[in-house]
Amino acid sequence: MNTPQIETESLILRKFTTDDLESIFQIFSDKEVNRFLPWFPLNTFDDTQKFYEEHFERKYGQEHAYSYAVCLRGADDPMGYVNVDTDDSRDFGYGLRREFWHRGIMTQACKAVIEQLRRDGIPYITATHDINNPRSGEVMKRLGMKYRYSYEERWQPKDILVTFRMYQLNLDGQNDRVYQKYWNLYDKHFIEADV
Repeated sequence: MNTPQIETESLILRKFTTDDLESIFQIFSDKEVNRFLPWFPLNTFDDTQKFYEEHFERKYGQEHAYSYAVCLRGADDPMGYVNVDTDDSRDFGYGLRREFWHRGIMTQACKAVIEQLRRDGIPYITATHDINNPRSGEVMKRLGMKYRYSYEERWQPKDILVTFRMYQLNLDGQNDRVYQKYWNLYDKHFIEADV
């Protein structure tokens, strides 16, 4: 199974399906929830259908996919997501509907996914956040991720200049490994002393 279901004390993490289009719209249409994400908020059902096909259905066709709908036990409607890219970045991303913020849900969901990745032999994950979104960085720290460096990127499709902080968690004990791609790709990169 390419996306194993994960259960915690209060959550079920599973694949998104076409039955979740309304929930996907609720998550990805909120301007505040998506403020620090590269895509524009969804506006229509057609946008939602295309987003589902591009960001979820396509991934589920791969041999390994870690793209989870986050649901409360006893409520099958997704309230958020956790996603891990399968390319060499192993970029770890997450989002949650606003009414569920500040309840520890995302930290619990992310920790469960990280344990699944560890069981599956994934050697490391990375995650980035806009410096104007420090709360996302706090989630990364709670997950045990370590700040490695910062870099400036013109983010598409929003076409805005963003300074990102890159965090990493090595799952295989190689604690000195640092994913260098963003450092090498972007001319303006640096290490902040007080992160």
